[in-house]
Amino acid sequence: MGRIVTVIEDHPRLSRWSDWMVGLPLVGSVWSKLLANPSRVKRFAKFAVVGAIGAVVDFVVLNIMKVVFENIGLGVGWDVSMKPHEIQLAAANIISFSAAVLSNFTWNRLWTFPESRERPLGKQLVQFTIVSVLGLIINTVLLLVMDRYVFQRFFDPRVSYNLAKAVAIGVVLFWNFGMNLIWTYRGIEVGGKEETPKGSEGSAGSESGACGTRREA
Repeated sequence: MGRIVTVIEDHPRLSRWSDWMVGLPLVGSVWSKLLANPSRVKRFAKFAVVGAIGAVVDFVVLNIMKVVFENIGLGVGWDVSMKPHEIQLAAANIISFSAAVLSNFTWNRLWTFPESRERPLGKQLVQFTIVSVLGLIINTVLLLVMDRYVFQRFFDPRVSYNLAKAVAIGVVLFWNFGMNLIWTYRGIEVGGKEETPKGSEGSAGSESGACGTRREA
């Protein structure tokens, strides 16, 4: 994986693309950490594959629920500032995103972070859900903004909100990976080992030194 990072840094176009990624909000900080620690790239690749499976779930459920809400007239006649299309899209997005979260949590626990199975399921699911709910807020805002102000100017409404959804999924992928890595799966190293807390090695060395001193005495 270190070779991939080296290729990116040495290739002119890939290097410029990488510099652009670093400057992006949310995405940039995670991308910087990946470049600084190539051993995490493999973990991120697995997380991305799981995310791709979740994206399929997300897209399928989103489109099904959008059609359902269109047929039942959700939001039509409501005295609110949002248009019926936006209400239907937001509601469908909440359901589809929730289905994707369950898919992602299951596969990440089984495959991306298998070491995490030794930890309590309940606590881990709560942490993963909190990160995902914040991701849902980011996802929904991006979806509605990109759909209304960017893609609807160039595409049919159904194509527009799917393109907006793709952008939202890409951004939230980095958010979810970064936050879950430093919180939900904190302490898990590549290779299946738990990270040694800072200071524990020094204290262990002090203890062994103290034992040696007592033995000599």
